[in-house]
Amino acid sequence: MPPSGSQGYDALPPIPSYDEAVSLQPPRSPIDDRSANETESQSLLRNASTSGPSGRRPAGYRAPTVETDDEDSLDGWESSDDSEAEVRREMHEFDIEEPVDSAAYRWGKRIGQWRWKWNLRMPSIRLPSLGTSQQPPDTESGSTTNRGTEGGSGQQQDDGATSALATTRSRLARLFPRNIPKMNSTSVFLLLARVLALSLLLGFLYLLFLSDMFAGMARRMESRVFPPELVREHIQKSVNPHNMRQILREFSSYAHIAGTEGDFGLAEDVERMFITYGLEEVSISEYYCYLNYPKEDGREVYIMNDDGETIKWEAALEEPELGGEKSGHQTFVFHGLSKSGEATGPLVYANYGSRSDFQKLKDMGVKTDGAIAIMRYYGTQPHLGMKVKAAEEAGFIGCLIYTDPADNGHAKTKEAPEGRSMPSSGVQRGSVGLTPWVLGDPLTPGWESTKDLPRMKLQDTTGLVKIPSLPLSAHDAQMLLQSIQGVGEKVPKEWQGSVPIDTYWTGDESSPKVHMANKNDEVEKQPIWNVHGKIVGVEQNHKNIIIGNHRDAWASGATSPGSGTAVFLELARIFGGLRDSGWRPRRSVIFASWDAEEYNMMGSTEFVEHHLKNLQDDGYAYINLDAAVAGDMFRASGSPVFHLPLLRALNRVADPFYNTSLRHLWDENKTKLQGVGLDGDYLAFQDLAGTSSIDLGFGGSPFPEASSYDNFHWMDKVGDPGFIYHSLLTEVVGLLILELADQPILPFDMSAYAGSLQKYVDDVKAWAKGKGSEKAAEFDGFDKMIDAVRSVAGAVNTFEAWAMSWQNTIVGGGGWESTGLGEKRYRYNDKMAAFETALLDLGPDGGLPNRTQYKHVVYGPQKWGAYEEAFFPGIRDAIEDGDWKLANEMVEKTAGIMVDAADVLGDEKKEGGKNGDRDEKSRRARSKRWWSW
Repeated sequence: MPPSGSQGYDALPPIPSYDEAVSLQPPRSPIDDRSANETESQSLLRNASTSGPSGRRPAGYRAPTVETDDEDSLDGWESSDDSEAEVRREMHEFDIEEPVDSAAYRWGKRIGQWRWKWNLRMPSIRLPSLGTSQQPPDTESGSTTNRGTEGGSGQQQDDGATSALATTRSRLARLFPRNIPKMNSTSVFLLLARVLALSLLLGFLYLLFLSDMFAGMARRMESRVFPPELVREHIQKSVNPHNMRQILREFSSYAHIAGTEGDFGLAEDVERMFITYGLEEVSISEYYCYLNYPKEDGREVYIMNDDGETIKWEAALEEPELGGEKSGHQTFVFHGLSKSGEATGPLVYANYGSRSDFQKLKDMGVKTDGAIAIMRYYGTQPHLGMKVKAAEEAGFIGCLIYTDPADNGHAKTKEAPEGRSMPSSGVQRGSVGLTPWVLGDPLTPGWESTKDLPRMKLQDTTGLVKIPSLPLSAHDAQMLLQSIQGVGEKVPKEWQGSVPIDTYWTGDESSPKVHMANKNDEVEKQPIWNVHGKIVGVEQNHKNIIIGNHRDAWASGATSPGSGTAVFLELARIFGGLRDSGWRPRRSVIFASWDAEEYNMMGSTEFVEHHLKNLQDDGYAYINLDAAVAGDMFRASGSPVFHLPLLRALNRVADPFYNTSLRHLWDENKTKLQGVGLDGDYLAFQDLAGTSSIDLGFGGSPFPEASSYDNFHWMDKVGDPGFIYHSLLTEVVGLLILELADQPILPFDMSAYAGSLQKYVDDVKAWAKGKGSEKAAEFDGFDKMIDAVRSVAGAVNTFEAWAMSWQNTIVGGGGWESTGLGEKRYRYNDKMAAFETALLDLGPDGGLPNRTQYKHVVYGPQKWGAYEEAFFPGIRDAIEDGDWKLANEMVEKTAGIMVDAADVLGDEKKEGGKNGDRDEKSRRARSKRWWSW
């Protein structure tokens, strides 16, 4: 029982000496006896014997050592400078200190040895025992209150107030046991210290598990700072042509049209390779798109006899089986996204199938309504879909398209498989989707094709043609063209091809009737698969440099896309190895293997539409690889911002056949960075998301495109023996990735962009005046465009001065960058990337007229455009259609957007993110959502 009286502390007696202490005997209690002493002794012995390993020593016992004779002295030990130096000298002598790696250095300074001068221990917390039967003392009466009575036994209260007070105390005693200590200043201090310690612990757990602070810190701690020149040399020396040869052999060994089993198998292969190479956050994303596939017995083309009942001649359609495939038959001949159906009508030759060609037929008096058109690839309208659409609008009910030797055949060079040209039996497949009108899945224009989102009806989309079409070989085309010899009109000289016939004739309604059938399997929700992997940056890790290549192919696809795939995967291997060695870029690098590119760039477009806001805010640059090695002349097309970093990369790579650098060949051939075209996965990034994009490769020579002749044997023996140009391109792209992802200041060439805008305005102005119309000559709306370009040029000059100032500050400070200066550098990089995004027309009525999916006012396909570069598409379309009111509106809008983009480079209010309205916390949140597929 605790004492009932005062609990004040008495003065402590003096500490006795050893002899006094051992001579003193504690007073014996009346209840003590021998048995009790023996019991207690046995208990103590039993505890001692079971608590230590020897049976006689308690757990944790440690024999004294010569290192210290006072345990407490360890807590306050602190080495002096002399002792520390002595220890270091001994470590040097025994070579046990961490060796210095001349090729790599740790982030920051090494952390030396240190020790706290005091013990940090959490105060012990003793919780009250809620189950005790003890009662609190009655401090007024000096007695203990009994819980079972109101007033307590042995004490009679004189009045009701005292009785009520006792009752209240009794009830409080049940809620608050008596062993809660009194709260003096020391107790309050300890309580606050405990609350503070608990708060710190909970805060630490939050940072550890609910934020990316420690993840970013871990990445910084694990990363190693390599000299930039060493990293460049490593990339160039690590390129292995044998690896790329093996990859291409595997990826072109069997059919892998988008959405098929072979395509999915390659997706799994890419995923496995990404993981093996050491990429992070590897995943496969799935979309559901409209695709069509040929039926084996559903395609036919034949010439009918005069009776209209029997067959005079039938086309072979299929290419000869070339062999070498591991599984299944080589792909059937067909057009992706073509109309399923049949047609019968007289045959008419329509040259390249451009609108001007059909106008020429009309001028010559050739009737085209109800006819079957035969056209050749390439030429004045190289886009397959727009050929078929133009024929549809001219009244044709079906289309046959062949590869003429004058454009890609023996008239050019030796035929495959020994040469580069398409043989007479080769058939060039392709898509007839209306890419300039709708990009990606034609049933979900403007939003991603996921299972839960709505879709348009097939008959309502503007992205598909309404008449059937089929590709043909030159051999089959020869028989068809011979059947209309002497019918209709002789063609102009520029319409003459190289098919071995006497003369090309147009044909007309009296031509022999041709029947064609194109029956397809149509799947409105066919799964396709994109594969992604990432290397997370250590500085601006929410900003992304993306490199992509599509995986699907119409046939074997050794050149398109196999050569790009080989380079792409070799780069993933090299950069994954760099990450494993401790290197990380400043910005994150994403590797993306797209699906269904051949079907209207579906895989990349659905990804962009799915992550549109993320890309507009955090997508710094996109690098595309497709038919990467089709010749020996380096080519590049993309946003002008890549001009300077691309030349830096070309300076470091030499062509062994010409014995000079690629930069020297670039200048010698007067090669230019072309504008963004219409045929590649870069289209959605550049024109929908405003992410600066570039497409790279070697070309300049024909190859058996989209045919079964474009196989591994052809690439290994003819296309690129030794995989020399595969290796050169890998070096170029690797160096370009390094420039974009790891330079402190994003190396965008803003001056080149301003200069290009001036050239584009001059070109479209001259083009408009060349239309020969009075209104075109009187049209003076381009003055506003010229003023807008001047605004951009002035803003760029002022903007780029800061980079020089930053450079001088860093050099003057011995390489040291303060936190504040680093934040300014991040904002500077954001502004450069934001400039491209600011050229998007994101208003309520944004986008090109009747094609609102396309948002970029500078780049984008014309309504009837081809694959080549095109500038100011909205203005060109209006002038082409003779709508001068709309032309003025488009000029006004385009000029205003260009001025706003110039303001982005100097507006301090737009520094927070790529679009200027995000803080660091929201950017980190978006970085997490980025990979929430």
